[in-house]
Amino acid sequence: MVVELYTFATLDKEKCMSLTTFRKTGEAVIIPMWFAESKGIIYLGTGVNAGKLKRIRHTERVTLAACTMSGKVTGSEIEGLARVVSEPQEVSEAQTALSKKYGLTRSLYYFILNAISTIRRKPPMQEVYMAIESVSIYVD
Repeated sequence: MVVELYTFATLDKEKCMSLTTFRKTGEAVIIPMWFAESKGIIYLGTGVNAGKLKRIRHTERVTLAACTMSGKVTGSEIEGLARVVSEPQEVSEAQTALSKKYGLTRSLYYFILNAISTIRRKPPMQEVYMAIESVSIYVD
């Protein structure tokens, strides 16, 4: 048995990736996401009430692929296992990786989201981070 380890190196240079999570029924839900890689782990940020968090808490299996900002897949699918990041040190690592990759664009995006929340008299969006690690594929 040969073990092939698919890494995220092919995604690292991309600006956006397609994240596929799975409902309890097995139905796939696909969404384009900003992401950053650090030490072989892909980090994503999302709102605390996002449906994708509920789905990965139920089923940690995800697939990733390079895509355009509109979600059109442009690369091969890679399997991964997702989890919610809870350790403060790893949260800091995720924030740093995403800030380093997207810089001012990311800062402006969150500034606008928070301004809209203020205008609507709602609390600012709370961000939660997810980590995705690659999966070993067993081939006969």
